[in-house]
Amino acid sequence: MKKIFLNVDKYQYDIHSLFKAFHGNEDVKVIISENVTTETSEKESGFEDAYATVNIVIKEETTEYIKGLVQVKILIDPKAVESAEFIDYLSTSKNENISTSGDSSTFDTSKNALKKAIYKALVKATGKELPWGNLTGIRPTRIAMNLIDKGKSDSEIYDYMKNTYFVSDEKIALSISIARREKDILKEIDYENGYSLYIGIPFCPTTCLYCSFTSYPIGAYSKVVDDYISCLEKEIDYVAENFKEKTLDTIYIGGGTPTTLEPHQIERLIGYVREKLDCSHVKEFTVESGRPDSITRDKLKAMKKMGVTRISVNPQTMRDETLKLIGRRHTVAQLIDSFNMAREEGFDNINMDIILGLPGETAEDVRYTIDEIKKLDPDDLTVHSLAIKRGSRLAEVIHEKELKGELKVPIMESINNTEEMMKIAQKGAGDLGLEPYYLYRQKNISGNFENTGYARPAKAGIYNILINEEVQSIVALGAGTVTKRVYGNGRIERCDNVKDIKLYMDNIDEMIERKKVLFD
Repeated sequence: MKKIFLNVDKYQYDIHSLFKAFHGNEDVKVIISENVTTETSEKESGFEDAYATVNIVIKEETTEYIKGLVQVKILIDPKAVESAEFIDYLSTSKNENISTSGDSSTFDTSKNALKKAIYKALVKATGKELPWGNLTGIRPTRIAMNLIDKGKSDSEIYDYMKNTYFVSDEKIALSISIARREKDILKEIDYENGYSLYIGIPFCPTTCLYCSFTSYPIGAYSKVVDDYISCLEKEIDYVAENFKEKTLDTIYIGGGTPTTLEPHQIERLIGYVREKLDCSHVKEFTVESGRPDSITRDKLKAMKKMGVTRISVNPQTMRDETLKLIGRRHTVAQLIDSFNMAREEGFDNINMDIILGLPGETAEDVRYTIDEIKKLDPDDLTVHSLAIKRGSRLAEVIHEKELKGELKVPIMESINNTEEMMKIAQKGAGDLGLEPYYLYRQKNISGNFENTGYARPAKAGIYNILINEEVQSIVALGAGTVTKRVYGNGRIERCDNVKDIKLYMDNIDEMIERKKVLFD
């Protein structure tokens, strides 16, 4: 375990995230201790097992600002010591200008100074750099997007991301290209007077071991599905009444696995949406079909009949043995059959998801998956880096396999994405004529990489960009969903529906009331 001692109760998340990014296979713990000073060493009592110390010292405090010093020491390496001065203005707008304007400044804010010092100290101690530098947020493209909005050139954006966050040249170029592509895709979206609709179907054939989304096995819950749809209809009624003056831009039915619904249930739900809401301006209607073992021709026909324009048929991997390990009870052959069936039914915008860093998979497995996907020729490919926590169900299963000698590589290596894997997927997407159009990161993401969506021109998932960049309000219906109200000035407020299906249905009026309070 890497123990990090900090002298003040601030920035624990950022500190933990950065140390974890460098030491992904080890536990990291941030400990608050007033005894930390600039002279602290591992020889002192109480710090014998410390890996690093972080010291934030205030040097000057006025009614307008606070000036100070940040010092970071990696105790195992006497050369890995970094210090940086900072200034925090009491005016929030001034701090934001220092942090995000793209302009050079004599001092960083305390947070930026801290992250720079930690990163530089860890580079010295480990001898490695990270592709995303010291960025710990999940939306790095937003930095490029904000600077484009301020009229900054590509070279100015490059300098800012390099000097402030130490992002690699490749990731800076990726961020800028995606930000410009997103702006072009969203140019006809009315952020202020429009909204998007998300409908959550929390049922799945089985729960994949890596999944953290709200999901319940359809076999045990099949008898409540119709009542669940009735509750969704009540929420749709609320939307119809309260958003009738707004433009509905995109609809996304996700989960869970929406295609656990029977054909008549699909028609009932989507039919109600179309009956109650003005869908004449909808630019994209997605149903996340996802699991091939939930897809039938009749369900595809029902979706096509009801005007669905985009679906997902997700392999995650094209290796049957990995599918079995991660709890996806379908085969590659079923996936191929489902994809071809969707093409036969007229779907011309099909997304496929894959996950890099799945247990036991190597770069050659990723290459094989990409080669097989090329044969199917999807319109959209989303490449995920596995995000996994120690002690999860998946980690437990992997450990059992390791003890039995069933893994090709050691346990922690078996859940690690690599730059080689990322490049294989990136090249494969390029070979298919797909361009990157959105990007986001997750906490504890494998290899400190990212999740990237690639698509053909005019096939990019508009909803994916809207939810990721948080530029438009999204009204979310169903158990475990989160509604976001975007005010347009950087302010975003949320309200959630309870995750438990029974509680959701029993308290449907309260779920609707939460939205009324949020938007009133």
